Amino acid sequence: MIPFRVQFRPGISLYEQIVYAATKAIIVGQLRPGEVFPSVRTLSKELKINPNTAHKVMAHLVAAGLLETRPGLGAVVAALPESTAAERTSLLGNDIEQLVVEAKKMGIELEDVIAAVSAHWKRLTAAKDSTADSGRAGRGKR
Repeated sequence: MIPFRVQFRPGISLYEQIVYAATKAIIVGQLRPGEVFPSVRTLSKELKINPNTAHKVMAHLVAAGLLETRPGLGAVVAALPESTAAERTSLLGNDIEQLVVEAKKMGIELEDVIAAVSAHWKRLTAAKDSTADSGRAGRGKR
């Protein structure tokens, strides 16, 4: 099983999309240091991609220092220093560009985009906080 999601988009190479998804999963901590990374064969089979593409993805992640190879285990997630906010933000570059392009196409002003993002941020933060609160309340009743 692949421990990260790839949302295939037209116009972007499969290789780039898979590298992005794997990099994101590693940097945000979805994949932990020392965890075994899927093999070339597993990537190829589950993502329905050419084995050469899967090998190229693995080689890129190893060269970038995100994976390391260990005898008998294969590729494992490398121990990385704590990622910075700037590194995590840079992972959103394509998504942010897409948002900006769509907003400009629709004639939406920057201030309105910022207000909409802020409103969504607050809504999701409130939902997360209420979920955490209900979880704490449920544990206290036992």
